[in-house]
Amino acid sequence: MQLHRRVFRVALPVVLTLLLVAALGIPVNAAVPFAPDRKPGEGEGPFETLIILGAIVIDGTGAPPRGPMDIVISGNKIVTVGRTGDIEGAKVIDATGMYVLPGFVDTHAHIGGSAQGVSSEYVFKLWMAHGVTTIREPGCFSGLDWVLHEKERSAKNEIVAPRIYAYVSPGLSWNRGTILTPEQGREYVRWAKEQGADGLKLRAIDPPIMQAIIEEAVKLGMGTETHLEQTVVSKYYLRNMAQWGLGTVVHWYGVPESLLEDRTVQHFRVDYNYNNEYHRFGEAGRLWAQAAPPGSETWYKIIDEFIEAGLTMTPTFTIYEACRDVTRVKNEEWHEKYTAPSLMDYFAPSPRNHGSFFFDWTTADEIAWKENFRTWMQFINDYKNRGGRVTTGSDAGFIYRTYGFGYIREFELLQEAGFHPLEVIRSATMEGAALLAEENNQPMTFGIIRPGMLADLVIVPENPLQNFKTLYGTGTMRLNTETGEVEYVGGVKYTIKDGIVYDAKQLLKDVEEMVRREKEARGLLE
Repeated sequence: MQLHRRVFRVALPVVLTLLLVAALGIPVNAAVPFAPDRKPGEGEGPFETLIILGAIVIDGTGAPPRGPMDIVISGNKIVTVGRTGDIEGAKVIDATGMYVLPGFVDTHAHIGGSAQGVSSEYVFKLWMAHGVTTIREPGCFSGLDWVLHEKERSAKNEIVAPRIYAYVSPGLSWNRGTILTPEQGREYVRWAKEQGADGLKLRAIDPPIMQAIIEEAVKLGMGTETHLEQTVVSKYYLRNMAQWGLGTVVHWYGVPESLLEDRTVQHFRVDYNYNNEYHRFGEAGRLWAQAAPPGSETWYKIIDEFIEAGLTMTPTFTIYEACRDVTRVKNEEWHEKYTAPSLMDYFAPSPRNHGSFFFDWTTADEIAWKENFRTWMQFINDYKNRGGRVTTGSDAGFIYRTYGFGYIREFELLQEAGFHPLEVIRSATMEGAALLAEENNQPMTFGIIRPGMLADLVIVPENPLQNFKTLYGTGTMRLNTETGEVEYVGGVKYTIKDGIVYDAKQLLKDVEEMVRREKEARGLLE
């Protein structure tokens, strides 16, 4: 009977959520079955004493690597970082010549859903195999109760999954009617807080209600992030949200509009229809060209205004990369082994699926997006250089971006934007952890390698600063100068979350087997 009550408690809000999601025009991302319980052999520990021996440490703060260093862990906490001569009785990982980094934080990470046809186990293991130990789930479109259920199980390490922060979209998962007034917006925030949500994801809301939601969230110690829709964006919309206390801009909608000088709205094509995603993404690729130019007075004025307001940028370059080169992205080498056939089906051009708008994508569209990227990247680099926070998010599960692999691609794109590799790692670790801690009025307990911090760590055999491609599960090619043969090297060796050591290669094998079974069931194997 208790099991039936629990399932009903989760299932009913999911049904109501899906009805509201459809009404709002948000991509439907229905709940999938809960992740299976962690099996024997899936992760070792936590240990009374675990020592990572002889590693080169990249601590996440932007400081240069140091080594060899020993990291002593007790339970789920780092005790010392230095050199130790006493390893008797301890579990030891010999990391001589290897690199240790803080666990990665993905600040824009959808868990997936029935539309993509992939299980939560598939998604979680791909993230963990790529060193992602914490995620911010934006929107909770599988239902807030569903996400909170998995958040609790992850916190107890009952499942193989990153730590989860749940940011819910206003109106989802409750049954008290449409939010039509500022007070109803505040009521929803209070309700979400009571349920256990960590923050709000904000999209298209009238300004008085948006202000009430943001201010109530700040008052209650909840985070806020926005993916603005072009249906509400204007020159001052995001600037006002920042003044009300908005925490994060994901993607970039609202930023170039704030930089408009000779107009107040984007120069949309006259037949523009927001619900036509070819129009939506095609025109988005022509927006930064309409903004104030890099280095101008307006450019720096807006950057400084946003920084002063405490706004964080999570650009998610990776999710838009297909817009500038769709052939490259849809043929990436990991798709064969690690992208589920159902997910590839979802990616395929179709007016029915979100982000699958490449049915009439042109050379001119790609050229516009390449120019778009140049200006957008310069803004993000300038934002970082002037003291603004930039975090690393992937938004995988759409537009040919496979979970885990898409996150690592963001590292490469941040480096392309002008970030030093150490700045990239800082954005992926300390900056993400600090953002989540500040937005939720909590001390920062992970994100850097320091005594007292949680033992969330990534151990890799290759130097990621020299080549981020070595972080992909597929590794990267390198010439063996002794044999003259080309070899694949890299990939994460161990992901440690809460002091529990996971074999990242085995997690990838689990995913590969999931993909193989789906292909076999479809008759796709020879």
